[in-house]
Amino acid sequence: MAKGWTIQGLIDGTMKVTAYCHNPRCHHHQLLDLEALKRKLGPDAPAMEWDLRARLRCRKCGNDDARLFGLIYAPDYDKAPRMPLSSPYVGAKRGR
Repeated sequence: MAKGWTIQGLIDGTMKVTAYCHNPRCHHHQLLDLEALKRKLGPDAPAMEWDLRARLRCRKCGNDDARLFGLIYAPDYDKAPRMPLSSPYVGAKRGR
């Protein structure tokens, strides 16, 4: 088993990963398609930054130097479950 995050673990955890190209003439950023990565690399493929950076290529400038990429991992709030509007805490916050 891989040490750290896996592609499937990121998907199950409703995470999103954004790649940033740090080429001084580019600065492009893009959200990675985790489902496509899962199909290509497998669900148990390691998904730590040092594992993914070596596989990246910037679509704008063609940069493939792993040292010039950064990744940001964040919760995908659009896919995460939300608190229901009928929660008793909603009224409490409004002073009811």
